[in-house]
Amino acid sequence: MPAAPRLWLPEVSSRPLRFLVPGTGSRFRCGGLSVELQTARLCQGLAPDVEVVTYRARDSGRPFLRDLLAAPEPPDAALWIVSWGFHVPQLLRQLQGRPVAYHAHSSGYGFDLPAGVPVLAVSRNTLGYWGNRSPRSPLQWVPNPLDPAFMAPSASGLDRPLDVLVQQRKSSAYVRDQLLPALQRQGLHVELQQGWVDDLAALFRRARVVLYDSADHWRRAGVSEGFGLPPLEALASGCVVFSSINHALADTLDPGQIAWQIGRGTLSADVERIASAVRNPQQWRPDPAGLQQLLAAHQEEAVRQRWADALAVVNDHWDRLLAGEPALSSLAPWRLRWGRRLSRLLGSS
Repeated sequence: MPAAPRLWLPEVSSRPLRFLVPGTGSRFRCGGLSVELQTARLCQGLAPDVEVVTYRARDSGRPFLRDLLAAPEPPDAALWIVSWGFHVPQLLRQLQGRPVAYHAHSSGYGFDLPAGVPVLAVSRNTLGYWGNRSPRSPLQWVPNPLDPAFMAPSASGLDRPLDVLVQQRKSSAYVRDQLLPALQRQGLHVELQQGWVDDLAALFRRARVVLYDSADHWRRAGVSEGFGLPPLEALASGCVVFSSINHALADTLDPGQIAWQIGRGTLSADVERIASAVRNPQQWRPDPAGLQQLLAAHQEEAVRQRWADALAVVNDHWDRLLAGEPALSSLAPWRLRWGRRLSRLLGSS
């Protein structure tokens, strides 16, 4: 008889887990912080202890990095998870010699990882980036989980007073200055939402169509869309999604199958397609079987299993390094290029 599938494995990590974030107050509130807090909650039970540690702002009731590093504990006492892109090099220097893994969201920050630092990538796009930049490090794909609040039953059948919903943050000037006025001239009820939303699931369930166009935002920032949760959350909430397909959005948003490309060639093409989706949303929603398969991979149970598998790999890796085995490393690109040129010169002499 085949073995039962492994689900919700208990304590697959022999070390406590410490998720590092700069702080948890309103100053640091963003999608990345929400994901780290949700992931820490999800990993409860997969290690002897799981805690969120701050390193910029002291939060009441949470440990602070500087205090923990000063405490008399062995260097291998915990597995540290770093994630805040611009802070990663500094954190890795502070944690040198201790088990650590990089929970990688956006890519393109320009730094390289020390040999042997594992990468837990939230998207295949980010996984490929580090597979090229750090090919000898342990690499794992651990997609972001969907909050169960977005998985409302029969969400597609709810009354939806908003025709088109756009979140201003990350949205492009094209959407704000051209597309939305053109849609309003068609008589559509358009809402440009600004600021933080405490109950985004409820907001999405009020909208027929959600627009998400982050390409210009990330091109300006010089880094990538690490995952792109809002379009996936909108799909789970029963919305028709028109989105850019940059970076990690290409992981999930198959144009014409799961979602629809925004800014596709001409303004009139966008207006006609979006107006049609408002009038007949059922014709523009993705195939239910395909959408269900996509969402299933991002349900908390499935993501928790991926974390269990990844933590087993990372802890085994650090057991070997701490026992004295050297980490594999790869040559820098410039050395690879010069080595190729040198071999050509030697071969022709």
